[in-house]
Amino acid sequence: MSGKFVRASKYRHVFGQATKKELCYENLKITKNAWDSNIITTNGKYLACNWDASGGGAFAVIPLSEVGKAPDTVPLFRGHKGPVLDTAFNPFNEQQVVSCSDDGNILLWDIPEDFSFHNYVDENDNPRDIVEPTKVLSGHKRKVGHVAFHPCAENVLASCSLDYTVKIWDLESGEAKITLPHKDLVTSFAFNYNGSLLATTSRDKKLRIWDLREEKIISEGPGHSGAKPSRVVWVGNTDRVITTGFSRLSDRQVGMWDVKNIEKGPIGGFMVIDASSGVLIPVFDESNNILYLAGKGDGNIRYYEYDNDELYELSQFPSTDAQRGFAWAPKTACNVKENEILRCFKTVNDSSIEPVSFIVPRKSENFQEDIYPDAPSHKPALSAAEWFSGKNVNGPLLVKMEAIYEGKQSEVVESKPAVSVSEVKKEAKAAKEKEKAASKEAKASPQHDDVKPVESSTSQDVKGYESPKDKVGDVLKSDKVDNLLNKVTDESDDEDSKRLKQDEEKDEDWEEVKKPESLKESTPELSEKEDYISKLKPKAKEMKEESKAESVKEESKAEPVKTEEKKSSPSPKLEQPVQAKKDVKKDVSKEITPTLDDPKEEEPKKESPRKEDSKKEESKATGAPTLRSTVDKLAKLVESLESQVVKLTEANADKNSKIDSLEKKIEELLKK
Repeated sequence: MSGKFVRASKYRHVFGQATKKELCYENLKITKNAWDSNIITTNGKYLACNWDASGGGAFAVIPLSEVGKAPDTVPLFRGHKGPVLDTAFNPFNEQQVVSCSDDGNILLWDIPEDFSFHNYVDENDNPRDIVEPTKVLSGHKRKVGHVAFHPCAENVLASCSLDYTVKIWDLESGEAKITLPHKDLVTSFAFNYNGSLLATTSRDKKLRIWDLREEKIISEGPGHSGAKPSRVVWVGNTDRVITTGFSRLSDRQVGMWDVKNIEKGPIGGFMVIDASSGVLIPVFDESNNILYLAGKGDGNIRYYEYDNDELYELSQFPSTDAQRGFAWAPKTACNVKENEILRCFKTVNDSSIEPVSFIVPRKSENFQEDIYPDAPSHKPALSAAEWFSGKNVNGPLLVKMEAIYEGKQSEVVESKPAVSVSEVKKEAKAAKEKEKAASKEAKASPQHDDVKPVESSTSQDVKGYESPKDKVGDVLKSDKVDNLLNKVTDESDDEDSKRLKQDEEKDEDWEEVKKPESLKESTPELSEKEDYISKLKPKAKEMKEESKAESVKEESKAEPVKTEEKKSSPSPKLEQPVQAKKDVKKDVSKEITPTLDDPKEEEPKKESPRKEDSKKEESKATGAPTLRSTVDKLAKLVESLESQVVKLTEANADKNSKIDSLEKKIEELLKK
């Protein structure tokens, strides 16, 4: 049975859930302007929407509590002379919103505390528009396409314009303190986690990373090659950005970049999504490391989990209702009790807005700490003056989500320092290499070392202790013992060859025994027997040579001498040549004995058995020293092994301390 491999993740079962129709925002007149912006935006309390209004530009602000069908005439924020292209809420003041327009101006608005989208009317029950902005920011020469607030500093705003610049504004003074020139229209920009850097994408197909206070480019390189607009978003508190765009063949792509090496191209290449024509709106949730992609012109919302420069596809929220606008609420606005990790809004048919919730399914009703880390609060970490003077912080001030779950006020805490993914990967790689090197050293440690790694001592009953039996086995396997055994075998072979030579000399002496001349002359039969014996001599020699050759072959095939085999019985190879000679002598004596009638001839008969007995004893005597010497040598070897065991046992305490120190070093390396 074959199946798709599923990566283990606590977000693997995250699902998107659309809101019921009666909880949507209907009867809206959403702008049909073709400018590439999000059209809608939210801060968790209000929802701003670019409105299709005649006679200038306008946008609507909808309290999230006022769901359902809107009146035919509603109060609008009017003040621009051209269509409103983008809006943004102040993260540190939920009653403030800014808007930018085709007229080149940026307006700052204060939302009345009693504002209502359905019932904000004048004395005559007519909808009351807000037409007086709090502040007007003029500085761009052409239409302003996007605006965004600084994530940490209060009253700091960024905007991009068709005049090919990005400006950083001080809302307190109303001046543009920083201007970043580009070669073409800026289609998207994003602050990093602490707001010290800015990433921009341009129509010239370049991706740039700017140091805002230095007003210089840190890194730049070619981005997506397609002609349609590209978007950029920062990957949480790291040195990575993610872009969405198009290839030359109009395929929708996603790329991940190292902000210090943009010129090297996307990490791992571009990831192709599909061949649709709508721009992908990226949203990165730094609390859960999830990237959401909402496509303009289609209803699907895809989401991926980010982990060490990899995007793992989780699932997608399918919908038949295509969206043109997309907005997402801050983490503090999520329903923690329902395990909601993202609340977003999508436009439907330019006439309604539908909320969508992404939920992690959990059975427990308790607070889920693992999916709700500390989130950015509504308190600024810096003032505008501090930030423009060059002061930096790790990130926005954070609030504990558990306090929101319990409905309590929580103290804010500072953000942690930024994470360099490149350095983390290098450290992880170095730690793995050290671990591999340590394991290799442990496996390849010398057998005679006093200190041995714990991993290699598989037969230890107690930590740091080895039985003498195991130590004897290790010593017996050593090269020193093998050399000694080979030496003993060679010496025993030399003694066998010496013994065979002695036997041959004795056999030759036996063959050359001469009979008395008188016996030869007086007994013709004896001379015949002598001739017969002379004929038998070559046969005896052949038998001796064959037995010798066989003994040499067996010795060459034999394994090194072992203690038990030497002690058990003498080698049969030593008796074969002696036995062959004895048989030959018996045959000869048998044939000679019946033919001798003279008493004088009995002397040779008596001498031959004596010679045989003496030769038997001599053969035994020659074989005995070989076995005895071998046994003695092996006994000495055993004594030396026992002394080695005693030494190893005595060194056991020292070895334990060295093993403990080695284990501590390994643990320190693994921790690094």
